[in-house]
Amino acid sequence: MTTSPESPDSRAGRAPRTTFTKKSHACVRLEKDGRTLVVDPGGFSEEDAALGADAILVTHEHPDHFNEDRLRAAMEARPGAEIWTLKSVADQISAAFPGRVHTVGHGDTFTAAGFDVQVHGELHAVIHPDIPRITNVGYLVDGSVFHPGDALTVPDQPVETLMLPVMAPWNKISEVIDYVREVKPRRAYDIHDALLTDLARPIYDNQIGSLGGAEHVRLTPGESADL
Repeated sequence: MTTSPESPDSRAGRAPRTTFTKKSHACVRLEKDGRTLVVDPGGFSEEDAALGADAILVTHEHPDHFNEDRLRAAMEARPGAEIWTLKSVADQISAAFPGRVHTVGHGDTFTAAGFDVQVHGELHAVIHPDIPRITNVGYLVDGSVFHPGDALTVPDQPVETLMLPVMAPWNKISEVIDYVREVKPRRAYDIHDALLTDLARPIYDNQIGSLGGAEHVRLTPGESADL
């Protein structure tokens, strides 16, 4: 087992600082103590969104969240990288990387690249009653940062930073606002926004920011913030 060098924060007895980088659409990168966790590097995100990741989490099988070629490239480029995901995704990629792809479901807990992760949720939000619902899980990272995937799952514990899916075929802005109100995070960062045009962004910013009850933040792809 390898260990990471102590950071100034850990030597001082403080919790290590986590840096969040917004990637396109639903993909985010979290960095702590020199290690990187990536969530949902799908087909709407940058081709290199998963490269360099020590751990990758995938919420469900839809192509804007799961891109098999990009996951394979990331796993091949970093032999120590691992993936945690639900069965429908794991079944498609686990044979190529024995022992490095882990199947998880609601209620599971694990440690990935030094991040403590809890799994919340079971089903994708309803797109239309005629479309069967697939499995979807959300990930609560270090008891603080929650990425729900394609669902409005409310974890059974406080959330400090919510990755907020603002625009999708399965939601409307009133539901997004009510979701922020129900989760009650300190701050909400926009994700799942590739379908949101620049003309509509000020409307979403104003309504979510004024009605959600939490600090509402929108970063452009590539921008970072300390959490």
